[in-house]
Amino acid sequence: MQHGIYYAYWEHEWDGDYKYYIKKAAALGFDILEIAAGPLPGYTKNQLREVRKCAEENRIRLTVGYGPAPENNIASPDASVRTHALEFYKDLFERMEEIGSDLLGGALYSCWPVDYHGTLDKKGDWERGIEGIAKMGKAAAQYGIRTLGLECLNRFENHVINTSEEGTRFVKSVRELEKEAGNVKVMLDTFHMNIEEESISNAIRTAGELLGHFHTGECNRMVPGTGRMPWKVIGDALKEIHYDGTVVMEPFVMPGGQVGKDIKVWREIVPDISENALDEDAKKALEFQRKIFEI
Repeated sequence: MQHGIYYAYWEHEWDGDYKYYIKKAAALGFDILEIAAGPLPGYTKNQLREVRKCAEENRIRLTVGYGPAPENNIASPDASVRTHALEFYKDLFERMEEIGSDLLGGALYSCWPVDYHGTLDKKGDWERGIEGIAKMGKAAAQYGIRTLGLECLNRFENHVINTSEEGTRFVKSVRELEKEAGNVKVMLDTFHMNIEEESISNAIRTAGELLGHFHTGECNRMVPGTGRMPWKVIGDALKEIHYDGTVVMEPFVMPGGQVGKDIKVWREIVPDISENALDEDAKKALEFQRKIFEI
């Protein structure tokens, strides 16, 4: 397994100095830094190459996460939005290739967070999503993107894919439609599973060989090992399906900024949110996660 952390653990906005966090992740002992896709379209080719060079020098693998903006909704009922979204992703894939990243995860089949004020069309969004992701998967393969992780999100953030069963069924439908979309996989997150799944271990077993990316965090989004999530059960299930891929912790413990607003963090989840304290918590969580998942 390769273990990582999401850069936004330390940030209030969906942006940051990725080179700074690459060095931090390496110093703390991580294999991976997950970064946000949103800022990448604003990077010059030289900036992208600098990020790649920094990652290579620090022996850090970069993975990318994205909560698609409404204008990049590949399942939109508006055909012009779907066309725009596919072009956005093609550009993103090219930029990912520049930084040496081959994994993109998130609610790629929809947008995030969903606006629940209007009328929802799950059936239509599901069907359009399958068609759109099939095209995305084929396009991504041309840029060496090995994994498009479709994240199963809780009901408060999305309505299309909430459970591992739905995610697995969706991925299978995509692959049936487009044989070149073998890079489309299921992405699970312990935070969301804690809300939606009757059994977290069964959810992992359901995804099985289709599991392509895994996010970890406590039920209140603290770092792993500090709450009540059944980590041994989770680790045993991952071993049972022979999962040996990417495991990225995605903690959010600070209020403030767009990150706090979007994640709905209205209080300081931990007693000390200084950078040094956050670093120490992340380092301890990494040691805990390696022990639970790999032994």
